[in-house]
Amino acid sequence: MDFEILKYPDKRLLIPSEQITNFDKNLKELSNSLINIVHSSPKCVGIAAPQVAIHKRLIIVDITNSNHRLKTVCNGILTLANPKIIKAEGEILVREGCLSVPEFTGNIKRFFSIEIYANDLEGNEIKLQTEGFEAIVIQHEIDHLDGKIFLDRIASPKELFRRKSTHGQV
Repeated sequence: MDFEILKYPDKRLLIPSEQITNFDKNLKELSNSLINIVHSSPKCVGIAAPQVAIHKRLIIVDITNSNHRLKTVCNGILTLANPKIIKAEGEILVREGCLSVPEFTGNIKRFFSIEIYANDLEGNEIKLQTEGFEAIVIQHEIDHLDGKIFLDRIASPKELFRRKSTHGQV
């Protein structure tokens, strides 16, 4: 499956995603395609299905090769269907970027640690606790599922920065 990354201001980025109910071969193929996008995009650590115009609640997170200073928890490649944050603690200001907003980064307040429920690709329920950079990336990707991008969370124009290079993401 080949996909094009939707770029801001594409209105399709604002569409909330639907719950996944079919945990079938098509979901696994979509997941593999998204993993390939993450691994083939320099400095990319996550993607959500809506970024490729598939409005299903599926995210991929992989911070294993990141050198981010907050890499405190690393669960490898996370493929999460229907993720929902059930508990969040602490607050941190972080600089975020996005494949769908390649020209800018911005300072965003996020929770430092989160607990989530989700499904794996077989439909099994999973519970995950994470913190630091991994938690931040998960929150960023869940925002995409809800039709939000990091620009929606910027408190003021002073917190938005033109990117020197368009190769880094979250």
